[in-house]
Order: sequence, then structure tokens, then C-alpha cells
Amino acid sequence: QVQLVESGGGLVQAGGSLRLSCAASGSIFSSVTMGWYRQAPGKQRELVAAITSGTRTNYADSVKGRFTISRDNAKNTVYLQMNSLKPEDTAVYYCRLDSEGVRSLRFWGQGTQVTVSS
Repeated sequence: QVQLVESGGGLVQAGGSLRLSCAASGSIFSSVTMGWYRQAPGKQRELVAAITSGTRTNYADSVKGRFTISRDNAKNTVYLQMNSLKPEDTAVYYCRLDSEGVRSLRFWGQGTQVTVSS
């Protein structure tokens, strides 16, 4: 069973930065896409950023130019560097792992709270 553990959330003032980490453990996959999603109060969970095994990235329009997703396969960890944070970024951020290929397996982390004050 795959386990995902997020860390790095917290309280920050608008304009500040945070770096989220998500460490994966358990079953080994040959190739996976990893991503960050967030859910704010009263809103649906949405994709923030994702990165494939080939390091292709995708970002929500609202975070382009401010957030950067990266991964360290040796550490089985994905990161989300968040700069120029805005109050609208306040949400619970969730890490997700998706296996690539014919087998479709998905795993979610428990989430980490990010709060941006004005």
C-alpha cells in the first residue's frame, strides 16, 4: 500500500512563500504522475500542479508564474514551491499519486493546511 505524507503547510502573510513536500512510501511503481490539489472552504477540490514521470508539468492558471512543482525520485518526494502567496491560496493542499500505464492506481495524502493572511 502506498502512503503519502505532506508537510510544509502553515500560516504566512500575503506575498510570502512556503514549500510543501510530499513523501511517498510503500509499493514501488515504475512510473507515476504526482500532483498537488487544494480545497478551500465551500469549494471543490481543484488541481494546482502536476508532474509526470517525464517531468512534464501542468499548472492551474491561478498559480502559473508563482508556484513550481518538482520531484526527487531518489527520495520519492514531490515538492511545491509557492511564492507570492495570496489570500485566495488558502486551502488544504493534498498530494496525489497516479500510476502511469495500463494499470490505473491512485493514492491521496491526508492534506496540509495553508493559510495566507492579508
